[in-house]
Amino acid sequence: MEDKMSYLMQEMPKSGDTVVVGMSGGVDSTLTALMLKEKGCRVIGVTMSLWDGLMPQLKDGQKIKPSCYGPNENTNIAECQKFCDENDIEYHVVDVKDIYKKEVLEYFKNEYRNGRTPNPCIRCNRLVKFGSLLQGVKKLGIDYDYFCTGHYAKIVRPEIGVFGSEIKPCMIAGAEDVSKDQTYFLYRIPSEVLEKVRFPLATMKKSDVFRIAQEANLQAASREESQDFIGEEYFDLIFSDKPSVPGDIIDLDGKVLGRHRGIEHYTVGQRRALGVAVGYPVYVHSIDAKNNVVVLAKNDDLNASGLIADDFVWPGNVEPPQSFEAMVKIRLASKPVLARIERYFSENEEDSFVGQPWKVVFDQKQRAIAPGQSVVLYKDGVIIGGGIIKKPIL
Repeated sequence: MEDKMSYLMQEMPKSGDTVVVGMSGGVDSTLTALMLKEKGCRVIGVTMSLWDGLMPQLKDGQKIKPSCYGPNENTNIAECQKFCDENDIEYHVVDVKDIYKKEVLEYFKNEYRNGRTPNPCIRCNRLVKFGSLLQGVKKLGIDYDYFCTGHYAKIVRPEIGVFGSEIKPCMIAGAEDVSKDQTYFLYRIPSEVLEKVRFPLATMKKSDVFRIAQEANLQAASREESQDFIGEEYFDLIFSDKPSVPGDIIDLDGKVLGRHRGIEHYTVGQRRALGVAVGYPVYVHSIDAKNNVVVLAKNDDLNASGLIADDFVWPGNVEPPQSFEAMVKIRLASKPVLARIERYFSENEEDSFVGQPWKVVFDQKQRAIAPGQSVVLYKDGVIIGGGIIKKPIL
């Protein structure tokens, strides 16, 4: 895939198609459902039920920000039901609490407790939103042509096979509104699932979405948008099932600078709430879960020339036969940077990997690479693979 590839954007649902729309109560998914209804599609709205109500209660009067997982779920469902009733749209709530708890919440806690920085949204999209939710739809006996959500991304198909193969899988490309790009969160969705997935907002600007929603008097247009999978108010509570284990905070030379309150409260690159004073700015450089220590360093010490990642996914399950160049992102907010990607073979017998690991060498050093996060690979604005960061190459 060294040469520039050509892609065809896949057709959107047309009048008469049966379309299941994943609804959260937000403006993006609500407008998606309305647009498809007005287009003449048979629209069926579905919402995931995640909240089990088992979390400890917050203090009286404490405001809860909108989030994917939280007690605001009942309000979201009620708003979705009201919208669907008003627009003659069939509506269902699919219970995915058990798999969400196992595959997202427990994963989130375990990763932090092992000194890694998880991305629960990526995990949820792969296993829950584009996994268990669709299985639940099938159990309801619903046969559909497309599954649509309010994500800002495109579904495309290459005109020639990927990585020299004859396979031309559905792939994910960036939306027109670059500022709302959500492709990073979607990279692990299998190509076979993408065959029936469409993102109707792919060619729209967020400002236009709000304008159209307001003109249609949608209640969702006045809602505060959810940004996180769980509100900050619940972060400490979610870890309350086990006591935190305090330990040493050290510098790169091993000098003890202070005490941490449990490694799950720290992530690589963090500067605030470190509880130490050393006379110059320090950041979390790394987290040693085995020895229960948090390592601090100066900003420049966080720069890395590359990384090792494993647990890769590839379009159509076609693994690259050789090294290649791509633009890579190491977190949602980072700008893509040119890198060389090549197979990695460890000489350390203690190393363990999920599948074939790959080494990513940056054209320019990158800061604060966090194990547990994802590295996503792009070529011509299209995702050509991605994996979970194992460790930085400093």
